[in-house]
Amino acid sequence: MAGRAALSAGGAALEAAGGSGAGQVRARLRLATRLAAAGIADERVIGVVTQVPRHLFVDEALATHAYDDSALPIGHGQTISQPYTVARMTAALLAQGSCSTVLEIGTGSGYQTAVLAALVRRVYSIERVAALWHRAEARLRSLRCRNVRLRHGDGSVGWQEYAPFDGILITAAANGVPRRLAAQLGPGGRMVLPLSTADGQVLVCLTRTKVGFRHEVLEPVTFVPLLGGVA
Repeated sequence: MAGRAALSAGGAALEAAGGSGAGQVRARLRLATRLAAAGIADERVIGVVTQVPRHLFVDEALATHAYDDSALPIGHGQTISQPYTVARMTAALLAQGSCSTVLEIGTGSGYQTAVLAALVRRVYSIERVAALWHRAEARLRSLRCRNVRLRHGDGSVGWQEYAPFDGILITAAANGVPRRLAAQLGPGGRMVLPLSTADGQVLVCLTRTKVGFRHEVLEPVTFVPLLGGVA
């Protein structure tokens, strides 16, 4: 399976970077237990979310909280999503089985990118903030995530050069389904994203069908807003 092959290829680098202190091992085990108790049923996703060294994706001052199930600031008004949210979105994206190529809108710290890279054949990720893009690129390179292609640009327009994608994951809340991105989904492809509504934000999964898109509302969430342009 492509996902398992990618995980095996990057496993040594992740393990080497992850550290093996007793405290960290316990923290990762607690996180895995919390994710399962919260309803994440995909053991592959739980394994990867807890294996990827999240402490490398946050400021050193916050490293002791890296395996707490909470969002943390990464600067520029952005956050690294809580591990549950990363696991929930990833599991929803992969729920129909094989997912070879994924477009991620909003690289941020690169943590979600690294999780995806361990589970699919190829990840294309766009970040609008240059400073975050540079840092994420360095982190992912150090972890030898060779199946990732990053770009500094406006994620709202997608990456037509590599479309169609099997999956699209958006890590910021849109006011409506981004049509230019939805058009880059292949047949049967899935898009997972937070949408802003009059009653707050909800996590939504869209599946492209022969006649349009099937919408599924997953749960309430809280994300920073999806912005166009670059910074």
